[in-house]
Amino acid sequence: MPPELAPLPADWQRALAVVAHPDDLEYGASGAVASWTTSGKEVSYLLVTRGEAGIAGMAPREAVEVREAEQRRAAELVGVSSVEFLDHRDGVIEPTPRLRRDIAREIRRRRPELVVTLNHRDNWGPGTWNTPDHRATGTAVLDAVADAGNEWIFPELVAEGAAPWRGVRWVAVAASPSSSHAVDISESFEQAVRSLAAHRAYLSALSDEPPEQYARRFLDTATRQFADRFGGKRCVPFELFEL
Repeated sequence: MPPELAPLPADWQRALAVVAHPDDLEYGASGAVASWTTSGKEVSYLLVTRGEAGIAGMAPREAVEVREAEQRRAAELVGVSSVEFLDHRDGVIEPTPRLRRDIAREIRRRRPELVVTLNHRDNWGPGTWNTPDHRATGTAVLDAVADAGNEWIFPELVAEGAAPWRGVRWVAVAASPSSSHAVDISESFEQAVRSLAAHRAYLSALSDEPPEQYARRFLDTATRQFADRFGGKRCVPFELFEL
């Protein structure tokens, strides 16, 4: 039988969530974000792309504006006002030194104790396959946390005024098949539903269901999936790396 999931540590004040695309955080993790911001914690979002390749039939130039606006609205609904984009190309992200530097810069600027990202592993579970963008971004985030604390890696960041930051204590990877911890979202489930539903254009291209119905159905299943390993509570699972 799989082991119980432990509660994610809560003795921190600032978090930075770094993912590849608009909507990545809303497929579950935003429920945890809502519970954190409600308790007074500060959470910022960093998107590696603007999701320009994410909507079939919509030209990238148009999709950029639509998806950025939807992401800002989705973040606002869970108490996040700081949303920034790195403008790497959607669909072809690679875990290059450039990407590591761009993420390390933001870690140094924002000085989080907790960094959140999405599953970097090859699959979501048996019989599934993760996308290249998710794998590349998650791997780059893990590496960039170390880079952010080393003054001899990317010394140009120091010249920009981004001094090394060694204060990241954990990296929490959402939706990992190796999840070990979880966050109770019993009280923030409705916020999570509204946050995912805010990606109206994106969800409408995926499904004939109304966005609100799709979001509720998906998150109802996703947040109950690990409840039997977390005291019967709705939860968002994370793989935790302690530094």
